[in-house]
Amino acid sequence: MRNKFLVLAALSLTAVGFSQKDEIKAAEKAMKSGDAMSAKSALVSAASSIGSADEKLQAQYYFVSGNVYANLAKKGDASAFSDAVSAYQKVIEIEKNGRSKYTDEAQAQLKAMTVDLVNGAVKDNNEKKYKDASDKLYLSYKLSPKDTVYLYYAAGSAVSGHNYEDALKYYNELKDLGYDGSEKKYTAVNVESGKVEEMDKTQRDLMVKSGTYKDPKEEITPSKKPEIVKNIALIYTELGQDDKALQAYKDARANDPEDVTLILNEANLYYKLGDKEKFKSLMAEAAKLAPDNADLFYNIGVINMEQGNLNEARDAYKRALEINPGYVNAQLNLSTTYVNQGNALIDDMNALGNSNADIAKYDELKAEKDSLFLEGSKVLEDALKTNPDNQSVLEQLKNIYGALGDNENFMRIKKLMGE
Repeated sequence: MRNKFLVLAALSLTAVGFSQKDEIKAAEKAMKSGDAMSAKSALVSAASSIGSADEKLQAQYYFVSGNVYANLAKKGDASAFSDAVSAYQKVIEIEKNGRSKYTDEAQAQLKAMTVDLVNGAVKDNNEKKYKDASDKLYLSYKLSPKDTVYLYYAAGSAVSGHNYEDALKYYNELKDLGYDGSEKKYTAVNVESGKVEEMDKTQRDLMVKSGTYKDPKEEITPSKKPEIVKNIALIYTELGQDDKALQAYKDARANDPEDVTLILNEANLYYKLGDKEKFKSLMAEAAKLAPDNADLFYNIGVINMEQGNLNEARDAYKRALEINPGYVNAQLNLSTTYVNQGNALIDDMNALGNSNADIAKYDELKAEKDSLFLEGSKVLEDALKTNPDNQSVLEQLKNIYGALGDNENFMRIKKLMGE
């Protein structure tokens, strides 16, 4: 009786094997006719029992699977890339200790897929499909780990798509790998156009020898390490993980202690955490590092303005304008500090009653509010001297004069706006 069961079991396994072979052959036939979906369906039927097949049949199954999913990926099914990669890698794993019937072609397919993935990622980025681009670039990196630049670009695409969790994962991976990202570039001047052009070393040297190019140069691009640790800090801040952000800022500043943007962002985080003394000391440090940087003082003004520190913001905008008198955004924001301070008085005015004391207080607050609005208008009138057609300046001026009830100046500005 026992022997009968053994015979039945053997017959069952043989039947399964024939079934799998038939399904794989059906898939191959469908692929030859260009019907990848039918091929996929045939393989799904074989999937449940492929683990019990011999290694030769398993290798064939996964190789055909790789071809099917690679074909689907080329036709636009982005999710099929991962399945194709897994299938080809399974072929290589199965055949590593035995006969390598499919390994060479599977490896070639993986290399070709890397090119397809990168090209697909470029297209996705151009179409602002940043998540798809990031996923493809990360898969490209996993396919070719030596090409760490794919991981770097995957992080960049993730940031562009506001996929900060993915970006953080990729940047931390780059940091752990010690990724530097600097590279040597070869350039020469095109004699005919006079323009500097970049090319590979062999081509550059040949062009210079031919006399069509001159002044060959080599340069090392800056390391990307400071950018990576900086972005890690900024992402932790964006995600609200303040403790990790502080540590990340410490790491980033160790790499680049004089990066003013880093200092400003760290200062803003300390303000958020309630440490105003640290905030002020970092602001002073930034100003000391770049005393003649109008953009720096403008940013200091923006941060202080966001925090409600109008006097500090005003001082920073004025310093920016000392450095660059035609800095329109600084003029607009400086004017806004006065308008915001005046608007804050309106709530106090509206809260007053009708007593003589309240009426007197109302008149006092209104005079103060109007004085602040006028101060804001003076800043913008000065701005018009160098930027007479700036619509933002004109719009803000019109609103100020409207709020003051100054109809003459209100109509003057409307005329300048072409209204």
